[in-house]
Amino acid sequence: MSTRQSFSAGRDDDIDLRAIVGTLLDHKWLIAGVTAFFFVASVTYVVLATPIYEASAVVQVEQKIPSLPGLEDLSQTLGASTSQAVTEIALLTSRTVVGQAVDNLGLDVDITVDRMPLVGGFVARRFVPAAPGDVAPSRFGLARYGWGGSRLDIFRLDVPAALIEQPLHLVAGEGGAYTLQDDNGNELLKGRVGRTASANGIVMEVKTLAAHPGTRFTVIRHSHLDTIARLQDHLVAVEQGKDSGIIELTYRSDDPLLATRLLDQISALYVRQNVDRSSAEAANSLAFVRAQLPKVRMELEQATVAMNTFQTQAHSVDITLQTKGLLDQIVASETSLSQLRMQMSDMQHHFTPEHPAYKALAQQIAQLEGQRNVLEKRVGVLPDTQQQLLRLARDVQVSNQTYTSLLNQAQQLDIARAGTVGNVRVIDDAATNTAKPVWPRRLPVVVASTTLAALLAVGLVFLRQLVSRGTEDPAMIERLGLPVYASVPCTELARMPQPHNRRRRLNPAQELLALRYPGDLATEALRSLRTSLHFARIEARNNLLMISSAGPSAGKTFVASNLAVLVAQSGQRVLLIDADMRKGSLHGMVGGRAEAGLSELISGQLDPPHAIRNVEGVPSLFFIARGKIPPNPSELLMHPRFAMLLEKLRARFDLIIIDTPPILAVTDAAVIGQHAGTSLMVVRFGVDQARAIALAKQRFEQNGVSIKGAVFNAVEKRSAGYYSYAYYTYAEPPTPTAAAV
Repeated sequence: MSTRQSFSAGRDDDIDLRAIVGTLLDHKWLIAGVTAFFFVASVTYVVLATPIYEASAVVQVEQKIPSLPGLEDLSQTLGASTSQAVTEIALLTSRTVVGQAVDNLGLDVDITVDRMPLVGGFVARRFVPAAPGDVAPSRFGLARYGWGGSRLDIFRLDVPAALIEQPLHLVAGEGGAYTLQDDNGNELLKGRVGRTASANGIVMEVKTLAAHPGTRFTVIRHSHLDTIARLQDHLVAVEQGKDSGIIELTYRSDDPLLATRLLDQISALYVRQNVDRSSAEAANSLAFVRAQLPKVRMELEQATVAMNTFQTQAHSVDITLQTKGLLDQIVASETSLSQLRMQMSDMQHHFTPEHPAYKALAQQIAQLEGQRNVLEKRVGVLPDTQQQLLRLARDVQVSNQTYTSLLNQAQQLDIARAGTVGNVRVIDDAATNTAKPVWPRRLPVVVASTTLAALLAVGLVFLRQLVSRGTEDPAMIERLGLPVYASVPCTELARMPQPHNRRRRLNPAQELLALRYPGDLATEALRSLRTSLHFARIEARNNLLMISSAGPSAGKTFVASNLAVLVAQSGQRVLLIDADMRKGSLHGMVGGRAEAGLSELISGQLDPPHAIRNVEGVPSLFFIARGKIPPNPSELLMHPRFAMLLEKLRARFDLIIIDTPPILAVTDAAVIGQHAGTSLMVVRFGVDQARAIALAKQRFEQNGVSIKGAVFNAVEKRSAGYYSYAYYTYAEPPTPTAAAV
């Protein structure tokens, strides 16, 4: 026997790329199956899914023209931005604008025609009417579903508060008649197209109904505010470029016509609102200017009268050249102050004193008042007559210029009020590209879902590897102190289920792989086990061989039965005992029934000659079944009669192989191991964990049973290349007919 040693070229925590690739190759069919399933599912989805279309419109927000002269210079002084997009976007998607669009289009009533699940929408979208207004014929006798062309337009629907957001079902009838039902099928009202119907607190008027009798529509009356909020959530307004003033408005829906109409409504209502707002501002400014005109005119008349009176009394005193220069400066300063004060009076209706524009205007007024005070000091050094004449002339000129300026402003504002167009305009009307829906995007969806499926499958494979951690390397068993006597590969012939074909066979011994397929790789591995045991038993105290396992499904019955056949074929007399008196199935492998076996022998109900049976096809192989299932198997095995039975049988056979229950399940194997000279433990590839193997070995040692070695069973060839086989088929496996002869 040769023991396989494991050598590590690097650290234990190094990533073994060869092992990773091998694991993926070992599970390639699982990965391919999951990927193919998701590929088919994604293709089915993109074909059957309802397409979503995107409507778009573009509006431009221009810089707003100031209402009063001088305000534009003030805005430039403040460094105001030329773009008002942030404010206008809020106005564009406001509840006032969207709510009016909901009212105009009746969007608070949701209407959907019932479709056949999965394929109904796909069929309906591909219906091409021969003439406008045609409705697709019913398919498969299912008249309740719409198959294309079905339409329902509700002009009015008023429902009680209890039916808000509740689905109602409208069933089309003959000649434009219809019936409205609740979700439980109760009739709420009956009506006809074009007529107002009312019942149970519901008022309904259907404008258009095109459907076959029996077709059902689902109608939901939504809350007005909820409808507005839902549309606002799906309405996207974005400025194209910083401070560009160009706003793109988009909306997605499965109804391209509805999406286009909604954006058209919102754009038109927004422009109308902007025009009305601009017109109202011009009207307010005009009213303010007109209110100032009588006051300024009266001040002009009073100043003119006062100047004429003074000149008459002073006998036509003229202003000197020096005084003329001061007068011009003072008039200019006073005129500017007068205009700025009027702007401040108008600004008080729009801004608080803390607003930056208001503060900047007050600062300009303070600067001009300071300049005027300097000029007043220069006037104070003039003769009294010149001072008086200068003040009167100043009042006249200032009042005259102010009055003239107000007249011009009134005319400009009147023209602006009458012809206001606002500072926004629609650049691109709403449009929807029905040839290219935005969802589903077929190629990206299929590629992404298939790629994700492959990654999930790979992740699942590695997760299974991480969670199960079943033993897959013989070196792991050897590190636990158990020499691996043989690695039995899991071949297609070895894993073939046999019991369901038993009635067709002439010989029940065909359950034994060593008889049916002597050239199979698993049979060759068991021959190597036979050779290894021949030398291992030289130092054994007796000819009893116990074969056990840590847990169930390890394949110990398979190993024990086929090993017995191979040892018997070498010319030795072999007795095979099924010591699993609870769930033993060895009789199913060699043929025969379970009764009249070991339990009857130990209990004294049967003599050995009546319990020992010949195995057909192998003259030197004999078998003792488990017998009837006793209530106390462990107590029977601990009875002195069991030890006496083994002592008698040892002298009659060259080798006795005992198949026992798993040690971690019951204590039977520990009891039988006390009598066996050689004990082996079967470990199943990928099932038994290292911790369970170590615990089983410890359990045997605690009971004074030494495990000679292990048999690595059902080994699957891995692409990672942890180990290799040295077994080669030296003969073609015989056909079942040949094996049965």
